[in-house]
Amino acid sequence: MALVTASAQPPEVFGGVHLGLLGLTVVLSVLTLWGVRRIRGTATEAYAISIAGWALLGVSLWRMVWFLLPQNWNIENSLPLHFSDALRFIAAIALITRSRWAIAISYFWGLTLNPQALLTPHPNMLIGPSLSFFFYWGLHIAVLLVPLALIWGVGYRPGWWDFRVAYGAALVWAAFAMAANAILGTNYAFLNRHPEGASLLDFLGPWPVYVLWLAVIAACLWALMTWPWTFRRAVPVTRQVRY
Repeated sequence: MALVTASAQPPEVFGGVHLGLLGLTVVLSVLTLWGVRRIRGTATEAYAISIAGWALLGVSLWRMVWFLLPQNWNIENSLPLHFSDALRFIAAIALITRSRWAIAISYFWGLTLNPQALLTPHPNMLIGPSLSFFFYWGLHIAVLLVPLALIWGVGYRPGWWDFRVAYGAALVWAAFAMAANAILGTNYAFLNRHPEGASLLDFLGPWPVYVLWLAVIAACLWALMTWPWTFRRAVPVTRQVRY
């Protein structure tokens, strides 16, 4: 797959480069599920998942520090205030500690909020190779793979407690990001104005209407993501998680 240089016209969303990256995401998802299920219940499972968590944590810290360096500093992008910024660290904690709250947030945020960055990236994020390109795609794909591995691979099962934790955490983070945006004049988490370029938010009206719609949609969607697991609670589940 050929990638253009920074001086060329940025690739189009859902163009060849983007579709290739989405295809890679699908392949990695399938391979992750296959690999985790093969080691499920073995001595290798805990070791492999813990190593993956430490690797994700290390790369996430590297990215955060890299964007805070003077030569890379940009107040609009360098502060770790996007939902995905928090999610990277929470997903790493979920892999390392198997804490239930971290698994819950990884599941709900990772399979709904995070894919927006994969489906509607800024065209500049399709230009590579560069460290920013690999940080963007590598980490967004990684936090998508975490809930796939822990829920469908390892066998953890979310419930209504997990829904409340993830939704409450989202509201708290949104309030924090909006306050920071108001002070700094930024738009982290795209909560104070629409992002540049096309996005799914364009269908939800102007600010602040689209923010209210996001809260309603998240509540409904996450409830639908919870109900099938609670409906199947009649089947005994032996997996244990830490609160």
